[in-house]
Amino acid sequence: MSFDFDATVVGAGAVGLACGRTLARRGLSVLVLEAQPHIGQGVSSRNSEVIHAGLYYPTGSLKARFCVQGRRALYAFLDEHKVEHHKCGKLVVATDETEVSRIEGIFNQAVTNGVENLDHLTGAQARALEPALNAHAAILSPESGVFDSHGYMVALQGEIEDAGGSVVVSTPFERAEPLPEGGFRITAGGEGGAVLTTRFLVTAPGLEAQAVAARIDGYPADRIPTRHLGKGVYFRLTGPAPFDRLIYPPPIAGALGTHYRRDLGGQGVFGPDLAYVETEDYSVDPSKRDEFACYISRFWPGLDADRLTPDYAGIRPKLHGPDQAQPDFQLYGRDVHGLEGLAALFGIESPGLTSSLAIGEAVADLLND
Repeated sequence: MSFDFDATVVGAGAVGLACGRTLARRGLSVLVLEAQPHIGQGVSSRNSEVIHAGLYYPTGSLKARFCVQGRRALYAFLDEHKVEHHKCGKLVVATDETEVSRIEGIFNQAVTNGVENLDHLTGAQARALEPALNAHAAILSPESGVFDSHGYMVALQGEIEDAGGSVVVSTPFERAEPLPEGGFRITAGGEGGAVLTTRFLVTAPGLEAQAVAARIDGYPADRIPTRHLGKGVYFRLTGPAPFDRLIYPPPIAGALGTHYRRDLGGQGVFGPDLAYVETEDYSVDPSKRDEFACYISRFWPGLDADRLTPDYAGIRPKLHGPDQAQPDFQLYGRDVHGLEGLAALFGIESPGLTSSLAIGEAVADLLND
């Protein structure tokens, strides 16, 4: 049977674009559909822009594998496309004796995950690198960094289009119907509304993953995981940035916790925290400043709280609630949902941005299988 496209991807965030790029590089004709007026306006635009080394994730998990593979591929991609980035390194800090065993556990997990060039630091060694830091001990991860996530997504779009593919914005996915001969008939709305056929379908729409899956005829409802919205807010620091490297305390339940980065413009940014919400609300409550200041002062005693200003918020597509274990990325193929030619992605939160190129390769392999 002849199709309008070999592969259609729903969602033009970092992961959807990375999937489209991989499929296009494998010689397929690719269409990427995006509901918003521009690429990367969802989860991909509201994060820390951190390149994670792969320290934290459970042995053998997709997060562990994709983060390390994706990070290595990401640095090469950014260099090739001249996308701004800075491999500044990260310090995971124990602020007192009680946290030492926790960062030791992170070190051991990172070694198991294949993270390179890690080092143990005493408090004095950590302060020699970052004099304003309160550290009883620390782990140094030189492979961690920050980058221009929007520039990255523009480069991904460019590769798709250079290979003959298309990225179409303001065109929300409405439904898909499996065809008797294989493939799908897709109805898309908005300004670029159309009905088209595709051999393969990839759903990577971030927060809308569950809603999109529910609009695919024949997709079993019991194979759509429950969505939880994890909101995190950020505060920006006025004046000089106190540290050159990323500074991370030990993780909190369900997330990596409020950390520090110096962004590519040279300003200090703290966040995100984590609060479960019912709706997509991106407001930042200024009254959270005192809570942030209390947390930050554990590793930066010299903080002047008056220098903290509300910045922005992000919402993560979590698959677990407040008191539940944090699950792995979910990449569902035919063995899960029973539909030939469909790859459905759920729960692609941190480290999804770092992992995106590796996720793209895995999705292409899944469809090929």
